[in-house]
Amino acid sequence: MRTAGILMSISSLPSDHGIGCFSKEAYDFVDKISEASLSMWQLLPLGPTGYGDSPYSSFSTFAGNPYFIDPETLVEKGWLRRAELKKFDFGSNERYIDYEKLNDNRLRMLKKAFRRSGISEEKAFRSFDRKNGFWLNDYALFMALKTAKKGAPWTEWDEGKRRRKAGDIREARERYADEILFHKFLQFEFEEEWKKLKKYANDRGIKIVGDIPIYVASDSADAWGNPKLFQFDGSLHPVAVAGCPPDAFSVTGQLWGNPLYDWQYHKDTGFKWWMKRLKRVFELYDIVRIDHFRGFDEYYAIPFGDKTAEHGHWEKGPGYALFDRMKKELGDREVIAEDLGFLTPSVRRLLRKTGYPGMKILEFAFDAEGDSDYLPHNIVKNSVIYTGTHDNDTCRGWYAALSKKDRRFADKYLDIGSVPEKEISWSFIRVAMMSVSDCCIIPVQDFLGLGSEARINTPSTLGDNWKWRMKKNELTKRTVKRISDMVKLYRRVSVN
Repeated sequence: MRTAGILMSISSLPSDHGIGCFSKEAYDFVDKISEASLSMWQLLPLGPTGYGDSPYSSFSTFAGNPYFIDPETLVEKGWLRRAELKKFDFGSNERYIDYEKLNDNRLRMLKKAFRRSGISEEKAFRSFDRKNGFWLNDYALFMALKTAKKGAPWTEWDEGKRRRKAGDIREARERYADEILFHKFLQFEFEEEWKKLKKYANDRGIKIVGDIPIYVASDSADAWGNPKLFQFDGSLHPVAVAGCPPDAFSVTGQLWGNPLYDWQYHKDTGFKWWMKRLKRVFELYDIVRIDHFRGFDEYYAIPFGDKTAEHGHWEKGPGYALFDRMKKELGDREVIAEDLGFLTPSVRRLLRKTGYPGMKILEFAFDAEGDSDYLPHNIVKNSVIYTGTHDNDTCRGWYAALSKKDRRFADKYLDIGSVPEKEISWSFIRVAMMSVSDCCIIPVQDFLGLGSEARINTPSTLGDNWKWRMKKNELTKRTVKRISDMVKLYRRVSVN
């Protein structure tokens, strides 16, 4: 069945509280997705963000972002008073997130609600705590210790807590019991609100596409709580870290810095941790996009301490064994493999063996010198086509920056002619929708015809990423109808 969807981060939703959240505006957005005849909503990762505010660098691969808890819901529950809510300054710019103000005010607001919640007496909370204890206990303690250590990474904690010595951990759980309960409360409230929103979408025929980064952050409860999963030395320092080799886009490569997995340990334990991780994400989402799929075939290892990625080397990943185990334990699940970048024959074989659809990006297609795999005439049916992703410029911004030669090629290929600047993205949306790909997902910025000011992330940079938000009423009825007409025209929805 041919389908279509929209790419939109929760954080980018409009709201009166500084950042998109599980508020009325999220439900309104679901209604507009439904009216647009779209059947999928793709998100960015929902985890709590750390330094740099990237959803791909989270304090936990299992936890949810407390910023997404709706303040209005807390008022409705009687845990906050509206007059109190108005005193918190979450930022006044409706277009961009002010993370500094959020960081200063959001947790203070949530703690006030926690004090009044009586959460420890709630039966549903106790059930949630028991069910999720395998990750929640370590995560809540990790966050409590980070608070006590004024945000310092776990690698800088005192030896007993860094190495999780039994006596030190027992003492910390007793000493910080209230702070631990607070972080458990946040996760319970996050999950309650998220599952309600997800059900609302599912009831309207919309599937949620989640996103799981292949790696975890070095400063995370995952790395601190499970050091055996990673390539750490006796001092709990990484032997090597993740990244990408030098290429045409970066002469020194990309140094991500994530700890690398000890894949032999994972194999010896039957991929137990991975099965728990994947089971968790399939509880949160209907479909999962697995980031950096190539890394399961081969991964790039950079010596710890290097300042660039120039001196790394490739090592073998777990290959099909991980996905074979997943299919046996979790059954057939819907997965999108992020297979972008240079693909070796072995990566292609792994993708074919899993049967998962790969990704096709139109912004990568229009190189006048070659015959790109991403050009519509080269795209295969078992794929998901995008104009661009969260790591790309908007379609309009990208087109404006094309070389003259590549732009002439794109103009001729798409027969763009004298299309107005704000309509450029629709030329690319049209060719994506009409393509043979089983699924087509378009970033909301491209539906809105926005330029580079709406770009959400520029890889390998810090400062202005993950901040963009859609304004209220920006996704108009006219645009929603235009999307619906195109979805129906290219048979990406049942047409009576």
